[in-house]
Amino acid sequence: MAIPALDPFQVIADPSRRQILQLLSKNSLTINSLAENFDMSRPAVSKHIKILDSAGFISIQNIGRERYCILKQDGFNELQEWINYFDGFWLSKLQKLEALMNKKISEHQNK
Repeated sequence: MAIPALDPFQVIADPSRRQILQLLSKNSLTINSLAENFDMSRPAVSKHIKILDSAGFISIQNIGRERYCILKQDGFNELQEWINYFDGFWLSKLQKLEALMNKKISEHQNK
């Protein structure tokens, strides 16, 4: 069954998926190793892993008889672009405020 494409913010909205990403930031782990960290069934953990995989946040590699989950950059790129947009927005607003404040200070000092 194919998982429909999800918005990256929907993907990370789930606390279990965020925890999986945090666990994988320390080391690649097998699906069973990941499942041991949750109070849910292995199939439920597998469903979260499939969502993270389809959204580009992780990849799954077969090494011997084990399936390892490894973080990928792809899923994070769209999140970073969105954050960068608003970083630029707020920086621009703060720079305009700074220029206005400097102008007011300069006018006040010249009186």
